Amino acid sequence: MNVTEVLQCADQLVFTKTGKHLDDVQKAVITGVYQGKTYDEIADDCKRSESRVRNVGRQLWQILSKQLGEDINKSNFRSTFQRLHIQSSQNQNICHVNGSNYNFNFNREILYNTNKDTQQNITENQSKSLYRDLTLAPIITSFYDRTTELQTLSHWLIDQNLHLVSVLGLSGIGKTTLVKQFVDLNLQHFDVVIWKNIQLSQSLDNIINEIITGVDRDSTQTDNKLTQFFNLLRQQRCLIILDDFQELFIKGELAGEFKTEFKNFQNLLKMMTNLEHQSSFILISQEQCQEMISLDEDLYPIKCLDLQGLDHTEILKKWGLKDDEAWAEFSDMYGGNFLDLKDIASLIKSIFGGKVADFLKEDSLIVTKDMKSRLTELFKRLSPTEQEILSQLSKLDVPVSREDLRQSLSMSSMDLMNGLRSLGQRYLLTRIEGNQVLFDLSIVVREYVRTCCQD
Repeated sequence: MNVTEVLQCADQLVFTKTGKHLDDVQKAVITGVYQGKTYDEIADDCKRSESRVRNVGRQLWQILSKQLGEDINKSNFRSTFQRLHIQSSQNQNICHVNGSNYNFNFNREILYNTNKDTQQNITENQSKSLYRDLTLAPIITSFYDRTTELQTLSHWLIDQNLHLVSVLGLSGIGKTTLVKQFVDLNLQHFDVVIWKNIQLSQSLDNIINEIITGVDRDSTQTDNKLTQFFNLLRQQRCLIILDDFQELFIKGELAGEFKTEFKNFQNLLKMMTNLEHQSSFILISQEQCQEMISLDEDLYPIKCLDLQGLDHTEILKKWGLKDDEAWAEFSDMYGGNFLDLKDIASLIKSIFGGKVADFLKEDSLIVTKDMKSRLTELFKRLSPTEQEILSQLSKLDVPVSREDLRQSLSMSSMDLMNGLRSLGQRYLLTRIEGNQVLFDLSIVVREYVRTCCQD
């Protein structure tokens, strides 16, 4: 949902309540807040005092709260309107955008389900205990357009109620931020929402015990915690997020191999998809394991969302970079990776005065210290076979077939296939379909391997 759509939507809500359209200051407040700016920054933009801007904001939130029937404030304004936008794609009567005229049509009875039957359902559901534990979830200070991905997660987890969804991709691509945004927008669909980070808690027994006692402090202690846990998943609709899931896998082996002490997680994933219940797991990981893959989606309710790079325009504009005609080339060079773009954008502002075109004149690709650090940690996870394949691919500037790779490497065909598959499961390899399948590296990975990993 872009700023123009938000302004049109807010304008209709305010006009319906006051009979007046948004004035310039109100538009500046809505635009600035949606873009994550402070009142002080908005005041500078519209040449007004901060107190005036703050008062205008307070009046707007009051109007929008009354019109939408929920508490709207500066902190939740963006997430609320994005939730409405996602719901509008599922019901044409809600905040519907009609062509270029942005014809919004709110229907509160549909939007908030205030009909008689639904009110009865709400009363019945109040007997269920609602529990949220997001203490380990990140705070989202800015979120860039991932509307399609949010709609996909919403379809899988809310409409289809899939039991296991994995959000996968390279470090820095935005996996955790996307999932947190989804959670913020969809809390109302779940009785229990819990966020765990595997880096901080790698004991499945501890995680399950914390979930059970957190949801019901009066729960009776039993010897079989797993049975008690799945009873909870059946009785209430739970959403459980496990971040940094790759920390359970063995370093130096092919992707997705569980450490011996964490095989119980592997069994848990199988049980999540094999047993009947009404809950969902989201796994956030830099690499894929076999349990995340389903060859028969009718039998096993599993999905993977492979996260790609961001659309660069909104990001680079906010960061104040110049030469917008060069932004696409710059973003493509770094694969749309948010952290990489952020690192390089900071360098461009400090060294090149924000001029992207001047930066692109450099003879070689720039890989910052932070980028090298992230790639080094990733490279440490690779098996010797994968490292050898990457080393060979980095010497080439064109995509190469499996047969050509096999001829240049002293390894068996099976080792090569396993290595290529594993690199794909780590999102380090690009597969190009055509008359024959070709393999290639991203520009950043190729440069890193060439400069940092060669003997």
